[in-house]
Amino acid sequence: MRVSLKDVAAHAGVSIKTVSNVVNNYQHVTPAMRERVQRSIDALGYRPNLAARHLRKGRTGIIALALPELGNPYFAELAAAVIDTAAEHDYIVLLDHTGGRREQEILVSQGFRARVIDGLILSPIELEAKDFRDRAEPVPLVLLGEREYDLPYDHIAIDNVAAARAAVRHLVSLGRRRVAFIGARRGRSQPAQLRVQGWREELTAAGLPADGSLVAATDGWGHADGAAAMAHILDAGERPDAVFAYNDPMAIGAMRVLHERGLRVPEDIAVVGFDDVLEGRFSAVTLTSVSPDKAAIGRLAVESVLSRLHDAAPEPRRIRADYRLVERESTLGRPSGAGGTGT
Repeated sequence: MRVSLKDVAAHAGVSIKTVSNVVNNYQHVTPAMRERVQRSIDALGYRPNLAARHLRKGRTGIIALALPELGNPYFAELAAAVIDTAAEHDYIVLLDHTGGRREQEILVSQGFRARVIDGLILSPIELEAKDFRDRAEPVPLVLLGEREYDLPYDHIAIDNVAAARAAVRHLVSLGRRRVAFIGARRGRSQPAQLRVQGWREELTAAGLPADGSLVAATDGWGHADGAAAMAHILDAGERPDAVFAYNDPMAIGAMRVLHERGLRVPEDIAVVGFDDVLEGRFSAVTLTSVSPDKAAIGRLAVESVLSRLHDAAPEPRRIRADYRLVERESTLGRPSGAGGTGT
């Protein structure tokens, strides 16, 4: 049997309006009254009908999150952050998998789910600015990722060039002089281009050559792509003393090839990844990685959508999320007598 507001009001000996004010977290309720009503809510097991609440406001209570790679640990962790934040605001999240395909990204961005969602958070790979200019849907759109767009939408990203420079600077500070980059994308990929740019800028600033023979392009960004890229560099007769990978799965794939070739990490070749996914913290050699603040990105994305829904946001914003370099065994080595996974 479903418990209603009337049941809670009768149990607490207060008006239905008072119960509604507590349930909706209105500010002008005394602490004593809030506690009294909450005791009745807990005792009766009352659960608010969130769907009805949203429908009364002309909304569905659903935010869509469209990501290019659900199998990528970074996007899985980012999705968790979005879902957790949305739940705090009584919203649920509908996941869309675009596969990084332009036609699917266009379909999502143009509002094919507009009737069932209140807002869209999109991480595009292939879309160009022109693809958004004819967008007529009123559903708020927030963009994630490092592609640069001059568009009237909130856009949340980290500074990829600066983050890549921090990774390379760390390697150079350890005395590494031949730093390879694996994961330069064949075809269009602004994030990959920005990370290559940071790699090049930092080596140049350190007075070191940005050797093009140490850059390996790939079609994808998974473990196998990292392994193939690392094998390609080694098979070409190149011997870097450090590797900066586009992301953590590629770095882990590269470390596997180095192990198979009898090369030690980090003694022979140090390795840095990007995204700081959970897998890298538990690999045989824990992975040094650039760590975007995924929790903040998820929170900012949801809050940006809700601000647009409530007309509480200023002009469209370019929001820079924080990042940090987490140093682990793949560059520092294993401390004698120490264990753990790093933080």
